[in-house]
Amino acid sequence: MAKKKETRNAHGSGTIRQRPDGRWEARATVGTDPATGKAIRKSVYGSGQQEVRKKLNAITAAIDNGEYKEPSKLTTEDWFKIWIKEYTLNLKPLTLRSYQSHIDNHITPTLGKIKIAALAPHHIQKFYNGLNDDYSAKTIKNIHGVLHKCLEQATRLGYIKTNPADFCKLPRLVKAQITPMDKTIVPVFLEAIKGHQFESIFIVDIFTGLRQSEIIGLTWDCVNFETGTINVYRQYQRLIGSYQWATLKNGKTRLIKPAKLVMDTLKAEKIKQAENRLRAGSAWENDENFIFTNEIGEFVKHPTLLKHYKKVVTGIGYPELRFHDLRHAFAVLSLQAGDDIKTVQENLGHHSASFTMDTYAHVTDAMRKESSDRMEALIQSL
Repeated sequence: MAKKKETRNAHGSGTIRQRPDGRWEARATVGTDPATGKAIRKSVYGSGQQEVRKKLNAITAAIDNGEYKEPSKLTTEDWFKIWIKEYTLNLKPLTLRSYQSHIDNHITPTLGKIKIAALAPHHIQKFYNGLNDDYSAKTIKNIHGVLHKCLEQATRLGYIKTNPADFCKLPRLVKAQITPMDKTIVPVFLEAIKGHQFESIFIVDIFTGLRQSEIIGLTWDCVNFETGTINVYRQYQRLIGSYQWATLKNGKTRLIKPAKLVMDTLKAEKIKQAENRLRAGSAWENDENFIFTNEIGEFVKHPTLLKHYKKVVTGIGYPELRFHDLRHAFAVLSLQAGDDIKTVQENLGHHSASFTMDTYAHVTDAMRKESSDRMEALIQSL
């Protein structure tokens, strides 16, 4: 058995000793228990005397500066439960649902039992590396975003000194190539939807670029036929077992002035809805004043709209096209028609023009080449 050695800290604020198992231990008084009046002591351990002396000096310096806090005994799982309940009240329902899914399915099963004060960058990095085989870089980035936000709040509250997620490396994002409908596909699509029960909603969407929850949530108060404008100020989101009004993505309302075809389509839809209402009589149930409804006034649900859309695009030979590609098609058509990036950004409701430019870089690159070719042709004609 190793002989116990003990030395006192130079300032008398703690002791250092070698334990019977060979490790070194430093003990410092970090406060007083208000209930008993007894001193509260903190022990730190190391393989050598110098190591524990450094740790002891760091503790006593923090005490002298009024910065010392006892490390939290909360586990990562405990803290995430508190964070979700108390610190995410500002989130939209779908965002909160996404956060909870990442926590339950990924973070807690791997990191949940580690005390938050002991959670280190290498724990998180190993966790991210383990996700690489099964998940995309974008999914891992989203999981990192949730974990980082949660730990950042713990840092602000003093449960941990620094955010360990700050020091981790994420897999490189490979930007997916957008392949929306082009000028050759759009006419085929428009021909295919003629007479379709959702012809109006498809036409309005492809020529306004509204997101799916935005167009489903359009109500007649959004439309001004005198000015020829549509005020997009909310969306109708699908949650588990229910629907709920929510603010727009990025929190930006927008006033758009679409092509005359869109306004004419909405006028025709208003007439059709009035006729349906007369036929339905007391069965009519459009209390929210939705624009796009069925024969008895029920709003168009996301799965229903998607099912009919997929049937149309599959029928014309493009089963890979998503409903969101109607939005991309509008952006591409707008740019090809000569709209400037700022106008397209505002119509789409993007948070910045640079984001729009980055998203549709392949289109603007092609437009620049076309411009160059036109200039060259002009030069050759001089």
